[in-house]
Order: sequence, then C-alpha cells, then structure tokens
Amino acid sequence: MDRRGVLITGAVLGAAVTVRPAWAAESPGPAVPGADLAAAGTLFEAGAYGRLGRLLQLLLAGAEHEVRTGPAGAARAAGVWVLASQLAVKQGRTGAAGSYAGLAGAAARRSGDPLVLAAAARAAATPLRRTGRAAEALTLLEEARAHLTAGPRPSAAALDAVGMAALTAAYTAAQARQPSAARQFADEADQTARRLARHRNAGGRPLTLSAGQCTLYRIGIHRLLGDVDTALAHAARLDAGQLPTAERRARAATDTARALLDAGDAAGAFAQLRLVELAAPGEARRPSVRALAAEVAAVRPGLAGLDAYVRRTAPGANASAG
Repeated sequence: MDRRGVLITGAVLGAAVTVRPAWAAESPGPAVPGADLAAAGTLFEAGAYGRLGRLLQLLLAGAEHEVRTGPAGAARAAGVWVLASQLAVKQGRTGAAGSYAGLAGAAARRSGDPLVLAAAARAAATPLRRTGRAAEALTLLEEARAHLTAGPRPSAAALDAVGMAALTAAYTAAQARQPSAARQFADEADQTARRLARHRNAGGRPLTLSAGQCTLYRIGIHRLLGDVDTALAHAARLDAGQLPTAERRARAATDTARALLDAGDAAGAFAQLRLVELAAPGEARRPSVRALAAEVAAVRPGLAGLDAYVRRTAPGANASAG
C-alpha cells in the first residue's frame, strides 16, 4: 500500500482533526512520539475507540516516516499499525485490519524485535482467520513464538508474549474447528501463565498474560468448539474484576453473552450485554456486539430494557463518550 493509500484508509478511523499536534511542527525528534503511542494504547484498553481513531489519524502519517528511520522507528511504526488493525477489527472492517496488519508485520521485521513481531502476528491473526486463512495465522504465531523462545532464558516480557500468542493460536484453531490444536495451545498458555507468575519482572513492563486472561479465552474457545457447558463453566470461574482493562472486561461479558445465548438463556445474555456497556460503552457500539443484541431481541423481543439498550448503542448515539 502506498503512502496515499495508507492515509486515505486511516482517515476513516475518526473524525477530522484540524489542529496539528505540537510535535508535527518540529523537525527533530520522532514523528511518532512514544508518549502519543502509549496514550493510543491506553485509549484502546479503555474502549475509547472514537478518541483512539482521532489520535491514530495523526500517528498514521508519522508511521510512514518512522519505519524508514531505523529499528526503533520501525518498532514505533509497527505499534501504530497494530493499533490501527485492532481498531479496524473492533469496527468490523476486516479488509482494513488486514492491510494495517501487513504493514505492521513488515515494520516489525525491520525492527528485529521479537516482542514487536509477536504483537504484529497477533494483530494479523484476526483478519486472517476471518477470511478463511487460519493456517497462515497459525504459521505466523508459531514463527513469533520461535523468535521469542530462541534464547535459553526468556524474559518476563517474552514469556508474556509467548502466552498471549498461544491464546491467540488457540482461539484461531478453535474457529478453524481444530479442537486438539486449540486445547493444546490453551494448555500451553496456562503453563506459561503459571511460569510467568513465578518470574520476576525485572523490566517493570506491564504484562497481560494471567490465569484470568487464560480463563477468558477458554470461554470463547470452548464455545467455538461447540462445548457451551464448558465455556459457561469457565465464565462462572472468571472474576472479571481482576482483568486489567475495560476492553478485556467487556470482552469477557461479550463472550459469556454469546455462550449464554447458545445455551438458550436470552435474559442472561442481555444481562451480560449490560455489563459490556458498563465496562466500556464503545464496546457496546461495536457492530458485532450490536448484532448480538439483535439476536437476543429476536429470541426475546419483549425483554425489559432491551429496546432502550439497542437505542443507546446505535451508531452515533452518545458517540462523544468514546
């Protein structure tokens, strides 16, 4: 994709921003400041997708410059494109998600950083599996894992990335109807989480892999494999309050809602949809979550509060909150 294509695609991520950031007028320094990239990550974790889109509009232009400046710049560019891909997934734009993930992967390879490569591989996995290319996604994730474990003693950050790659691989395999592989990857993630819990995080880097994260993924994995009872058993064990971000808590409620609806419990599914909105209103406005609410309404059209929920989460409703 050329520069013009990247900018045009990026323009749909948020409303137009007419004020240039302070760093844009300065020639020295990075075109993608680390503080802005960190802020973008925080917005994603909070489910503030409208604000994230507006910030990404600015960062996407800088990423095209950064990728050419050397390994550190390539790593920052990859971080921007990973977030752009993740946001596109949230917005139901699989094609754009794949394009951004491709850019992230190329930048990650240029950076030479195994952690950046793993983040890019995880970003690529979602659009690949949604377009029937689960085998390619699993290959990318396995390559990322091999890079992370090449040394004799992986760091805490590397173990964290290994476990999250395994969880992504487990979900990908489950969606591809590969139960043995899905369970094997999920078990590997559990083992890595236990190992990480004993590992001193000398780098002080925030970690995402945990027992709770593994349980969260198990809900979706077992539901995709058709084992709703096991999915709901994992949901019952999960303390969503211990999940580290609003986006993760909303994901837990969404996956539980899907499992409950599969089990015929529309009222329970709607209760979980309320938790999605409570955790992150931006998540409740996602196309896939609104489609889930529509499924609940089709099963229980007179459910108290459902019509109001659908109106609140319609496109454009309270959009400024995100």
